[in-house]
Amino acid sequence: MARTDHFNDPDAPRANSIVIAVSAFVLDKDAQLLMIRRTDNGYYALPGGRHELGETMTQTVVRETQEETGMTVEVTSLVGIYSNPDHVMAYDDGEVRQEFSICFRARPVAGAPRTSDESSEVVWVPRAELAGIEVHPSIRLRIDHGFRTDAPPYYT
Repeated sequence: MARTDHFNDPDAPRANSIVIAVSAFVLDKDAQLLMIRRTDNGYYALPGGRHELGETMTQTVVRETQEETGMTVEVTSLVGIYSNPDHVMAYDDGEVRQEFSICFRARPVAGAPRTSDESSEVVWVPRAELAGIEVHPSIRLRIDHGFRTDAPPYYT
């Protein structure tokens, strides 16, 4: 399903749904960030996705990261809560979703990077190279907050 992100766009369609989602800020031993290239919009992003009934939020992070990247992670802390009503995602089926995502820090514990139907690329990105890749502003905000381990969790 194709997706178009609208961010601070006065002409964006109005949201008609909201979904609880998670994302994972995962650094390896060399301080490289685990990222995927999304198949639905082509942007690089943190792995993550929809919370399912019967899961804790941390179980969702572990499951989604494993599904999208092949990596098993252990959650270590909270980066923040992102619920900006000026960021909506329009899908080709008519759904227009308001952003609502909880971002967690995690560390890799097992696995090897591999793609999925949601990720056309899975890469470990050195911090110095992050500015050179195409990342949506809402994900860039999470990345910036993820590197700020001295700050309290972010929330909007």
